[in-house]
Amino acid sequence: MPLALYALAAGAFGIGVTEFVIMGLLIDVSKDLDVSISAAGQLISGYALGVVIGAPLLTIATGNWPRKTVLLALMAIFTLGNLACALAPDYWTLMGARIITAFAHGTFFGVGSVVATGLVAPNKKASAIALMFTGLTIANILGVPFGTWLGQAFGWRATFWAVTLVGLAAFAVILLLVPRSQTAPEKTNLRADLAVLRRTPVLLGLATTVLGYAGVFAVFTYIAPLLTEISGFKEAAVSPILLVFGCGLIAGNLLGGKVADRWLVPAVLGSLVVLALVLATMTFAVNSQVLAVIYVGLLGAAAFATVAPLQMWVLEKAQGAGQSLASSFNIAAFNLGNAAGAWLGGAVIAHGLGLGSLTWVAALLPVAALGVAALALRLDRNGERLVPAAVCPSAAE
Repeated sequence: MPLALYALAAGAFGIGVTEFVIMGLLIDVSKDLDVSISAAGQLISGYALGVVIGAPLLTIATGNWPRKTVLLALMAIFTLGNLACALAPDYWTLMGARIITAFAHGTFFGVGSVVATGLVAPNKKASAIALMFTGLTIANILGVPFGTWLGQAFGWRATFWAVTLVGLAAFAVILLLVPRSQTAPEKTNLRADLAVLRRTPVLLGLATTVLGYAGVFAVFTYIAPLLTEISGFKEAAVSPILLVFGCGLIAGNLLGGKVADRWLVPAVLGSLVVLALVLATMTFAVNSQVLAVIYVGLLGAAAFATVAPLQMWVLEKAQGAGQSLASSFNIAAFNLGNAAGAWLGGAVIAHGLGLGSLTWVAALLPVAALGVAALALRLDRNGERLVPAAVCPSAAE
């Protein structure tokens, strides 16, 4: 794999830390800013909604820019946003800073996915996307646990100062390693692109992404209180347990990319089935500390096994659209799922069902995603072909 893919992974690492580390710091943020756990959880929803809004807007605004320039501009926004988080004096300022930071997220992964697939052979495209997203998984193995420990030891603001430094480092690596495109920037036709994205199969593909990831974040947003209040762990144990989640992410991400390179549709459906099963059985596992740790790892694997298949699937269905815009919309869909899941989890807690019910409620969402995916396949004959993603011209170009 080209070194440029690792530069993209470095940017993904920084974004992954700032997106996920807040889960391990919910208790600290809620105490310091004098808000409830549910309110602190909405910082995840706010970030995710920032991605949803920012992904299409920034992708359209930068559509005629060289892609390397876009990536560098986005890392600058990301770095300044994290600096604002570190300096935020109150809850609503922190929320606003999180939203600004999130604006860079969707377009970075959308444009980055297109850059990644353009750097490799046709039969390696899903794996290239998976390698870029490995930055997210490493963020969860190294960045999130370290950031959680740092925030618990020196205050949550210290974590955002550290992520600001990560953003500066990622900017430098992308500047040095990502090549400038030898071709002119993609010519965009906004009306034609949006018309393609209004196709029923595309909308159903995006809905599948939203529902699948809503199930993940209905649980993962509240993983710290779930482990401390239900499983009985001390707060200091949350950071090491997140290492297990990160190991699961790497395994699931790479496996999902490999399978999607050969059998795209089975990868989409199979990963959603596994996710639903893990969430459903986790309901019983969280009552045992040993099983809770194992299932945190399984949740990570099941969650990220869906990423590369769903990204490639939506790109395949968006034939004729600008690749950056179609890719960014699916990243927005992932984060709309994040926001919906965080909101749903907070509602479950706030309305009396309690933390223990989060997992079985969350399991219903990937089941619904399977139903939507099945409908998409029925409406789109091409979706029924169990063919390698690499032969699909829209995903390969």
